[in-house]
Order: sequence, then structure tokens, then C-alpha cells
Amino acid sequence: MANFAKPDVPQFSVDVYQNEYLPEGGREVNAIVTVTSTGGSTLTGASSSPSSIPGQAAGAAVVIMVDCSGSMDYPPTKMRNARDATAAAISTLRDGTAFAVIGGTHIAKEVYPGNGALAIADNTTRGQAKEALRKLSAGGGTAIGTWLRLADRLLASAAVPIRHGILLTDGRNEHEAPEDLKASLDAAAGRFTCDARGVGTDWEVKEVTGIASALLGTADIVADPANLAADFTQMMENAMGKEVADVALRLWTPVGVEIRFVKQVAPTVEELTQRRTESGPRAGDYPTGSWGDESRDYHVCVAVPEAGIGQEMLAARVSLVLPDPLGGTPQTLSQGLVRAVWTDDMVASTSINPQVAHYTGQAELAQVIQQGLDARKSGDVDGATAKLGRAVQLAAASGNADTAKLLSKVVDVVDEATGTVRLKAKVAEADEMTLETRSTKTVRVKK
Repeated sequence: MANFAKPDVPQFSVDVYQNEYLPEGGREVNAIVTVTSTGGSTLTGASSSPSSIPGQAAGAAVVIMVDCSGSMDYPPTKMRNARDATAAAISTLRDGTAFAVIGGTHIAKEVYPGNGALAIADNTTRGQAKEALRKLSAGGGTAIGTWLRLADRLLASAAVPIRHGILLTDGRNEHEAPEDLKASLDAAAGRFTCDARGVGTDWEVKEVTGIASALLGTADIVADPANLAADFTQMMENAMGKEVADVALRLWTPVGVEIRFVKQVAPTVEELTQRRTESGPRAGDYPTGSWGDESRDYHVCVAVPEAGIGQEMLAARVSLVLPDPLGGTPQTLSQGLVRAVWTDDMVASTSINPQVAHYTGQAELAQVIQQGLDARKSGDVDGATAKLGRAVQLAAASGNADTAKLLSKVVDVVDEATGTVRLKAKVAEADEMTLETRSTKTVRVKK
């Protein structure tokens, strides 16, 4: 593990957990890469203190997108809860943060400050923004891509490193084609991060989780609109805690090494393999988004050329890099090495590293929950029972108590050790949607 961070950004460390020993003819190397960022809250740079430049944000810009479609009036308390939640989020904004509020229907409207601008948070602008929320009323359709495009334009006007969106919807994206939403997400990817929330139970889980996944944010369900304010406050506090943006996981591999996959495995499962951008000979960057004081785990799997007993090689070098905003040489924040050693010691070459085993199980857990719920929706009782039974077994074995609790609302557990379950005859829609939305949340391996 090496650490190269300068004092003006949080300190990053990289720890690699693997069994480097392979049997004769063995080719697959697995490693869990733990990335930890610390010291962000003690920063004195631009991103943690109000700016002295008039009209310039401290280091972050946030746009809140509030669904104002007609369905937000059913029940009428839903719109009021959304207004209260947005007001709570605005109260949490740090002085000097650039911000705006968008009202979203089949079109996107600037609610505050308007005129294609961002406001700079202080007591006056926070008060004005909350007053402007009174104008929010429900009526119209839902075209989320238009909300994201307006948010992108507004956020692009701020010369700040951290650009973040918060998106709330209560319905399906019915008033634009799926390819229009995808085009908006493709355009926004890498330009800002976005947390997405579905309120109530009339929205599409795969739409909301897809938005968060594409924009490297979080997704969740707020089944009871009364809980929105607490959720929005927490989201904004997390956004205010981000200190460095656009960190990339750079993977360099020697000649002959193939990359099987790269995925984030904690705090959620997020597939990154297809998001690689080339960054030099045999090197590629995988996006990780914005960081505050936190730790995340990544699973890297590569195939090495066959080698003889006693030989060893560097299978991959994993680095954390921060791009230079002026296009110069990226800054290396930290790095770690993945190794391969061929041995005839059967015990050494067949033992599975505990971190690798744990996260392989967590990734399978997320997958079988999705497959089980899809099978249940299509009427495949046997398929749903088998997949959700396997999910119960994996959740129990890995100590993922939160997921086990969510599963117990969808199936009756007969024997968690063997994964024997029965599908419940009646399942509350909110319970099924909560399980699907949170299926990718993992538990950290017990060190």
C-alpha cells in the first residue's frame, strides 16, 4: 500500500486482500481492493469553507429535482411532504454552496433562483428558496430526462469540483421514450452525481435505481411520504460531506493479462467493467464518483497467462487517480498491487481469501433477489422460490441481517441454512419494492 496524496485533498489508502497462490495451470486471480478516504472534514481548502469571491460557490453545487406531476396530489399530503423535505434539504446547505430547485413534470421548470442561474447559499437565499417552494403544485406528466438535462445545464455553470443532484419521483417516466431518458443519463454521466428517491409505490424500481447507478449516486424507496424530510436531510448532509470529485480507479495490467471484471461490492454492488476509459498503454480508468470520509470495497478479477511452479508475477496495479482540471498529469492518490504466485502446495492454492468469498456471495445475493422477484412477477412460482430461497441462505451465511429482514416480508422462511422457503400469498407492494430497491446493499466483511 502506498499513499501519495497531497495535504490539500483527503488522504486515500488502498489495501489489497487476496490469495495470490495459484495451482499449476491456474489463471484466475481475484482480489478485494479496499479504498479508504480520511481527513476530509479537517480540510481548510476551497471545498470546506465559504468562498470569499462574491457569487462563487465554496466547492459544491447541488440541484434538487422535485416531481410535480399530477400524481403528487394523491394524497394531497404527498406534495406538502415533498415541499417540506426540499425545505429541510435547503436548510442543510453549507454557506457558499451553489444551488437551485427544479419542479419536474413533462417539462422542467426552474423554481429557484430562475434565469438559468444558481444561487449561493446563505441565510437570505435559503429563506428565498423556501418561500419559492410555496409555488410548487401538482399537475402534468413525468419526463425525467428533461429534469436531468436542466440540472446538467445549471450545474455546468458552476466552477466547482463537486456537482450533485437530488431527484424525487412518485411515478413512472411515462411522457418520454426510454431512449430519451437513457440519452439524458449518458450525457450527464461523469458530469454530476445524483441520488434518486421513489416516494410511495407507483414508481418503477428499475428506472430509479438505473438513474442512481448511471450517475454514481444512491437509490432508495420512501414508502411513507412523511419520512421524506429526514431522508432529504441525510442526503444533503452526505452531499455536503463530499470533498473530492471524479476519483478514478486505475487498473494497469502487464502484457497477456485479461480483465474479467471490476465491480464495487460495498457499500452496494455496482458493475463497473463496461465503464472503463483507456488511460494509457494497458491502463484503464473506472469511475468512482465523489468522496468524503468513507471506505468502499472493489472486486477485481483478472486472468493471467499460465506459468510454472515457483514463478510469480505482478497481475495488476490498482491506483486511485485524481484528474488535473487543466488537463495535465493526473495525481496518484494511492496504489496497491495484485500478485500471482504458482505453487504445488495444495492447501495454499485452494484456500479462498475470506474477503473474496464474502463479496462473491454478496454479489450473488443481489443477483438472485432480482431474478427471484422478476420470476415472481412473471408467475414462475418454482423459479421465484428457488432464487429467493438461495437469497435467504446467502443473507444468513453472510450476516446481512437487513436484507434477511426484507426477504422475510416476501417469503416464509422454513430453514434459512438450506434456503427452504415458501412464497407468501400476499405481499405488500411497498415491501416488495423495498427489497428490490435495496437488493444491492451489502454488509462489510468481518475483518
